[in-house]
Amino acid sequence: MAPRRRRRARRMWTAVVAALALPLTMLTTGTTPAQAAAVQCSVDYRTNDWGSGFTAELTLTNRGTEAINGWTLTYGYTGNQQLSSGWSGTWSQSGKTVTAKNASWNGTIAAGAAVTTGAQFTYSGTNTAPTSFAVNGTTCAGAHQPPITVLTSPAAGAVYSQGTAVPLAATAAAADGATISKVEFYDDTTLLGTDTSSPYSLSATGLTVGSHSLLAKAYDSLGASAESTPVGITVASGPAVVVSPTQLGVQQGRTGTYDVKLSTQPSANVTVATARASGNTGLSVSGGASLTFTPSNWATAQKVTVTADASGTGSAVFDSTATGHAKASVTVTQLAASKEYDARFLDMYGKITNPANGYFSPEGIPYHSVETLIVEAPDHGHETTSEAYSYLLWLQAMYGKVTGDWTKFNGAWDIMEKFMIPTHADQPTNSFYNASKPATYAPELDTPNEYPAQLDSGIPVGPDPIAAELKSAYGTDDVYGMHWLQDVDNVYGYGNSPGKCEAGPTDTGPSYINTFQRGVQESVWETVPQPTCDAFKYGGRKGYLDLFTKDASYAKQWKFTNAPDADARAVQAAYWADVWAEAQGKGAEVSATVGKAAKMGDYLRYSMYDKYFKKIGNCVGPSTCPAGTGKDASHYLLNWYYAWGGATDTSAGWAWRIGSSHTHGGYQNPLAAYALSSYADLKPKSATGQADWAKSLGRQLEFYRWLQSSEGPIAGGATNSWQGRYATPPSGTPTFYGMYYDEKPVYHDPPSNQWFGFQAWSMERVAEYYQQTGNADAKTVLDKWVDWALAHTTVNPDGTFRIPSTLQWSGKPDTWSASSPGANTGLHVTVADYTNDVGVAAAYAKTLTYYADRSGDTEAKTTAKALLDGMWANNQDALGVAVPETRTDYSRFDDAVYIPSGWSGTMPNGDAVNSSSTFESIRSFYEDDPAWSKIEAYLAGGAAPSFTYHRFWAQADIALAMGSYAELLE
Repeated sequence: MAPRRRRRARRMWTAVVAALALPLTMLTTGTTPAQAAAVQCSVDYRTNDWGSGFTAELTLTNRGTEAINGWTLTYGYTGNQQLSSGWSGTWSQSGKTVTAKNASWNGTIAAGAAVTTGAQFTYSGTNTAPTSFAVNGTTCAGAHQPPITVLTSPAAGAVYSQGTAVPLAATAAAADGATISKVEFYDDTTLLGTDTSSPYSLSATGLTVGSHSLLAKAYDSLGASAESTPVGITVASGPAVVVSPTQLGVQQGRTGTYDVKLSTQPSANVTVATARASGNTGLSVSGGASLTFTPSNWATAQKVTVTADASGTGSAVFDSTATGHAKASVTVTQLAASKEYDARFLDMYGKITNPANGYFSPEGIPYHSVETLIVEAPDHGHETTSEAYSYLLWLQAMYGKVTGDWTKFNGAWDIMEKFMIPTHADQPTNSFYNASKPATYAPELDTPNEYPAQLDSGIPVGPDPIAAELKSAYGTDDVYGMHWLQDVDNVYGYGNSPGKCEAGPTDTGPSYINTFQRGVQESVWETVPQPTCDAFKYGGRKGYLDLFTKDASYAKQWKFTNAPDADARAVQAAYWADVWAEAQGKGAEVSATVGKAAKMGDYLRYSMYDKYFKKIGNCVGPSTCPAGTGKDASHYLLNWYYAWGGATDTSAGWAWRIGSSHTHGGYQNPLAAYALSSYADLKPKSATGQADWAKSLGRQLEFYRWLQSSEGPIAGGATNSWQGRYATPPSGTPTFYGMYYDEKPVYHDPPSNQWFGFQAWSMERVAEYYQQTGNADAKTVLDKWVDWALAHTTVNPDGTFRIPSTLQWSGKPDTWSASSPGANTGLHVTVADYTNDVGVAAAYAKTLTYYADRSGDTEAKTTAKALLDGMWANNQDALGVAVPETRTDYSRFDDAVYIPSGWSGTMPNGDAVNSSSTFESIRSFYEDDPAWSKIEAYLAGGAAPSFTYHRFWAQADIALAMGSYAELLE
């Protein structure tokens, strides 16, 4: 790994020397006038075509060394294509020539960056793609397309016996006249072998017992490469019967089938018998009850047919057994005749939960994504978040509704409690917490290079008003909430698995980690990952603590951060589990888990408080803003985080807790607030928990109305601490109960208010609350929001779709008056660009589903169905439902990470941390990732890489959207 980094360093140094030498030559000769560099560009052109029309998406990449300030893109068609409309630019057409000019917000394209624009056209006859593009009059070079790589063997879900060779085979095709130079085969990130000639194959031996994610990666003669979609298999400890899928939905009066074969070649004929082992007697084997496999056809699947009678519902387990072989089981669920979307739910559920498909760790923890190379809030695909755990709970709640099996929902809570809620050993010194002095003040600063922030014990902080009642209710000083981020495979090597502190790279299992710590401008590309328990074993002399806060001395300590929207979603999932289980007469089966959700909701009230428990409203000046006296420090909204920590030394005698002064519209959850305040089974045990959540419910609905733009979407949020240090806001800043309007709360890179997904997630919770209660305030918000969203949604005849992606904001809301809400005529939003993101589309479809069920809105119902049908028809693959996405932000792998001059340390794998560090240099493990060559090519000036990601939350949301539609509208 080190030589590769050194070579890149030399290339960067050469570029710097050249840049310094050029101006010197100009000055000494005096003969060469300064001039702008010529435009260098490439354009990627993609279409969705339905025969009489199409949408075109064009990605313009700046291949030069200087920014393009203002762009005009021109190209021509050879047929009768006619422009209908365009987005992310001003589009026009003259004859066959099409012109797109930049919008006001995307006119600057930095060197190496890209912008995307698009338009819709009609045509008849042929639709030949354009071959030449020009930007500002300069013809762009064509972008070389990477090879197409498909792993053709083994089949997804295959099972092999230990010691049996696994046959890997791939096809690969190069583009633009290139040839394939080699194909590599990987087990996750481990290289198994290479083949340099077609047909590309490898016989893999020695795979360990368990699940494996296999892929092929092809390289072409022009230096481009691309990996295949991963294929999941299982290696069994001995001969086994193999079935696929393991989950099956069969509607009343119909039949369903599943495949049966053997994992290894037998020496003689083997008979596999299949019968119902338990469960619903309305399901029976009607074909393939006895199947014979020979030494020659053992790997060829044969069918078992299950028939559902005309009236029953519920699940049954069917066992397929053979002498000398491990049995295989399939859960078949009989569905009402009309429940096609429940059958889709079970299809998705089977793909997600199939161990061979790579969504889960060996412990059963959901990864952020199947793929490892992904950087967003988590900076590695096999990290996970409290968000993923909450989606697992929701997925298993829906499974209980469809099948009547509640063991998986309870099991999901147990997994989450075991691995993501810190144990007493992880938070050992809470008994020293002084609720009258929760924490020592430190200001939040604008940029990472201003850190570490100085601790100041002279700034007044308010008392914590809920600590005593929580201890009284639950008999412990420990906090019952999820930490937000976990390195599931211990890739970084901290080894902070539950109950351990910096056990190191050799530790197995999940490790708690943290990242964001340094102000609003710190993006994921500028973070320094650090352990939640810092024993000074890694990092610098004081671990990582002195990167973030400045103090006279440092103690070894533990610290955790909670993402309130995830804990609220866990409560939301528990609410639905209880409602659905009660409807089945099985409420007692989930009651213990639901009680734990109520406890989590009780602690979630820490998210209602100002960071330092200062008084809410007009809070200006760290010293002059008064400390709260109790509940007057609560804004009763869900803030960005709450956190808690303390010394690792049990004799040190201190611990702390903080809330957050910043609240975001996308984090609110009125359904959870309703459940915790008005639903008996989720009533918190504490003295004031139920009353606090009742007040929060009303406050959240007011918050939505205050933030609702003139068009309908919900704006950013509010803060009780301007700039995170109780600064003075600009004159005229609107307020909400004295909190200041903040267009983009907490994070600015990228702005936290621009993602349409926050709109869909948040409005889905409002729609659930509305569907359950008919609340008029919720309906007022939804009526306006849904009208806007529908007006900005396009579903094409072939089922492809476009929904909003990036939002741009202008203006401000009116100062809030509960008795006379304003119309916010000065607060506006525009759609900067559109997307076919299937995860966000699923959340949006759920919003429309719940809204349509209560309101009767026909357009909302038909659009929800069209989105679900479109992704089901067009975007399915072996692992779920997904679409390719181009990641221009991956140009930032070489972004500098700010480390103060003179500070030095090491990561657990030996990567140096110093003032020369970059995002990639402290994450050198990425250089061993099968997809890394895509990044190298992009950083060297190639095309922006494309990935097809299977994020756990997105796949779960798609499954949930199918189940919700089946429940309410089918």
